[in-house]
Amino acid sequence: METTSLQTVVSQAVEQSNAFTIAIWYLIGAALVFFMQCGFAMVETGFTRAKNAGNIIMKNLMDFCIGTIMFIFLGFGLMMSENYLFGLIGVPNLQIFTDFNNFPWSSFVFNLVFCATAATIVSGAMAERTKFISYCIYSGLISLVVYPIEAGWVWNSQGWLAQMGFVDFAGSACIHSVGGISALIGAAMVGPRIGKYTKDGKPRAIPGHSLTLGALGVFILWFGWYGFNGAAATSVTQLAQIFATTTVAPAAATCATMIYTWIKNGKPDVSMSLNGSLAGLVAITAGCHTVDILGSLIIGIVAGILVVLAVEFVDNVLKVDDPVGAIAVHMCNGIWGTLAVGIFSKDQETLGLLYGGGFAQLGKQAVGILSIGAYTAVLMFVIFLVIKKTIGLRASKAEEVRGLDLTEHGLSSSYADFMTVPQVLTGETGETGEGNVPPEKAVEVTVKQKDKPAATSDGMKFTRITIITKQSKFTDLNTALSEIGVTGMTVTQVLGCGVQKGKTEYYRGVEVEMNLLPKIQVDIVVCKVPVKQVVETAVKAIYTGHIGDGKIFISDIEDIVRVRTGETGFDALQDH
Repeated sequence: METTSLQTVVSQAVEQSNAFTIAIWYLIGAALVFFMQCGFAMVETGFTRAKNAGNIIMKNLMDFCIGTIMFIFLGFGLMMSENYLFGLIGVPNLQIFTDFNNFPWSSFVFNLVFCATAATIVSGAMAERTKFISYCIYSGLISLVVYPIEAGWVWNSQGWLAQMGFVDFAGSACIHSVGGISALIGAAMVGPRIGKYTKDGKPRAIPGHSLTLGALGVFILWFGWYGFNGAAATSVTQLAQIFATTTVAPAAATCATMIYTWIKNGKPDVSMSLNGSLAGLVAITAGCHTVDILGSLIIGIVAGILVVLAVEFVDNVLKVDDPVGAIAVHMCNGIWGTLAVGIFSKDQETLGLLYGGGFAQLGKQAVGILSIGAYTAVLMFVIFLVIKKTIGLRASKAEEVRGLDLTEHGLSSSYADFMTVPQVLTGETGETGEGNVPPEKAVEVTVKQKDKPAATSDGMKFTRITIITKQSKFTDLNTALSEIGVTGMTVTQVLGCGVQKGKTEYYRGVEVEMNLLPKIQVDIVVCKVPVKQVVETAVKAIYTGHIGDGKIFISDIEDIVRVRTGETGFDALQDH
């Protein structure tokens, strides 16, 4: 009796210890998922331009902060309420405010950090041209009603998909496909960045400013993914198995992406390989607890190739500008990972097609991903449409060219210590319109050439024309000059000011004087094309009628020498 009693006590103590350990790991996993916000911020910042880095950091910060408030008041109740109606939606009861002792704090924290991830995915696809206020609104709505309802279908035991047997262990469907679908709709509705596509629809590459930051973000995300996938593990053995699949799938995906781009392009693509790592992580998320190493390898290889094909399809066929590849990584591989459970699952209750389970589980997975996708697409389309028709989704052309750091947040740069001088663009009230001088008078230009002998031995006269104007006017200027036969030019980004001495911004309430403005300087040398025609064409192209249109300087050139051939004068300008 005493021995049996002692064994019982020891057994109960071990069980309590194991339960406590699992509970602690559950919260540690939630903390790792929170740290993934840093990874998303670094990936998005690195894959976009420096002039928008501060805006991106702010968006990723506010995703979590706004989402937390939304989740407290409504989201958590809609998702995890014990009073769950028809398997579709929970009834919020604000228990977090009224029942301190019995509130499920662990569940709240865990689901909160996952909710923030779904909202963050959208940010990258719409980066560099979305109004900050609009972003805050749709980010809050994702956390308020979009994610909580569809995630409740899967992760609330009373949810209709959970009752049906649909499997999404850590969120390939609930989080990643939802974020990816929202990203596709948002990026399509906000439109591509200026200069992303030519007039004939051909995409142009707009490289991010720091692959180093992008890579750091990917490593942070991979590290956090061990908590993302493993936090809900119910035993140490299962946790170790999840860690293995969460390592093998992204590794296989990255190798597949590297090899595929190497064969296709002649060189392994760095940024695409980073996307490949994330694609593998997304794809393994749904079935990380039920697939073996072989399944992980196959899921990862497919994901690594799929992400490249999807990026190219979105870019070239759909003409949707996604700077970070969020649609390909999260939507496409979220769908693939969800369906893969029905193929590779080895769990007896959800046995996949490959292991003799037939099409039953695959059918359930297809129903689940279609239902979640349709719900998300309809609701997010309505949300984006309402925002677009009211306060607007997109920043203005001038704001986009200057950068959202400056126009949305008053930051001259997110990398101020690396600048020789602060940058700010001011004095503009619009891109077109009437100013103090009417356009008719502005284009009445008389170019007075000096009466001097020919400067070169071949009797040709050369003139250098230097045009300094707004950066936003370069495309118009380049097109106009090409139409009159001016094809050679040197383009420089410069800083300067005229009689307008910049403006004052504030950083932490302290004035920051910025008196040099970013401009574009275009230098061309002409001989046969009349100088007057060039100047008139340039004025028409860059004129807005407002302060800051720029200046045009005209000077004589004594001679020209082509370094490669030694040709001089007119011959040195010709393209043989």
